[in-house]
Amino acid sequence: MLSTILLQATAGADGAQAGNQWSFWIMMILIFVVFYFFMIRPQTKKQKELQKQREEMKKGDKVVTAGGIYGEIKEVKENYFLITIDKDVVIRVDKNSVYASAEDAQPAQKA
Repeated sequence: MLSTILLQATAGADGAQAGNQWSFWIMMILIFVVFYFFMIRPQTKKQKELQKQREEMKKGDKVVTAGGIYGEIKEVKENYFLITIDKDVVIRVDKNSVYASAEDAQPAQKA
C-alpha cells in the first residue's frame, strides 16, 4: 500500500515537472518576442533609415561627422565623402560616420 502511494506521488511529480518545463519554454519565447519588438526591431529600422539617408546625400548637403565636425559635402565617393569644413580645407570622412546636419534637415524658420 505504501509503495503504491509512493509510486503515484513520484508519477505526479514527474507530470508537474513536465508542466514546469513547458511553462519555462513558453516564458523564454515570450521574453524573446518582447525583446524583439521593443529593442531589436526598432534599432534595425533606425539603422536602415540612417543608411538610406546616407545613400541619398549629395554634393552641397550640410553634414555633421560623428566627431562633431560640421561641413558641406564637396564630393561623394563609394565609401567616403570629401567634406569642406573651411576655405580650402577638405577632409575625407567614412560614410558611416556622417549624419545629416540638423540645419539642413529642418527648414529655416522665417521671422
